[in-house]
Amino acid sequence: MSEHPTGDALPEYAERVLDVADLIPPGRVMTYGDVAEWLGEGGPRQVGRVMALYGAAAPWWRVVRADGTLLPGHELRALARYREEGTPLREAPRSAEGHVPRLDMRRARWDGRTGGPDPDGDGGGGAHT
Repeated sequence: MSEHPTGDALPEYAERVLDVADLIPPGRVMTYGDVAEWLGEGGPRQVGRVMALYGAAAPWWRVVRADGTLLPGHELRALARYREEGTPLREAPRSAEGHVPRLDMRRARWDGRTGGPDPDGDGGGGAHT
């Protein structure tokens, strides 16, 4: 059962996307496409739409663009979360508008299996089936 409170029932796909977002460990990220692939359904646009419509109660800053750019309009809020969680960042070049860093996708990307939560308590990490 999802931990995402709403007045109305969430569409089933949205609930599944938000459940995956909840699995992403602090300091790690998954791309929109990674989430869709993990679920075996939909694509990056569908995941992005779910996050835009229903993701406010989820760790939305952990579901990101594949190029590591921060979500437009939410850069400062996301950046504060990344710094708090120790998410790997790449500093922006001085020529970049606003000097906003990007995520270091090589180091921050989570594969959905290792280094995540252990919901079963068996030491196996957050492997998906």
